[in-house]
Amino acid sequence: MEQNTDFKKSKAPATTITRDLNMLEGKTGNIYEAVMICSKRSNQIAIDIKEELNRKLEEFANYTDNLEEVFENREQIEISKFYERLPKHTLIAVEEFENDQIYVRKAE
Repeated sequence: MEQNTDFKKSKAPATTITRDLNMLEGKTGNIYEAVMICSKRSNQIAIDIKEELNRKLEEFANYTDNLEEVFENREQIEISKFYERLPKHTLIAVEEFENDQIYVRKAE
């Protein structure tokens, strides 16, 4: 599956919506195959988002042994809130599948 790492510009809905199973099935001829494609893409997106967030938060890492020293950083909080507001990775994957933005290569 081809990866598109521009999740921030995704037009996927932020909440769950009802999907037409016939439309999903029509793209592959098999609903289970369609769900598997979306599932694999969803996992890729989740890993990419997590790695990107961890890289950004790593800049704020404070390696001290003192548990009493906890600093709140406004910028760090804003970054975390931004990633929390992104659509869920499953919704992004289904949106990409519906818009034919996923390239699938079968091993046959």
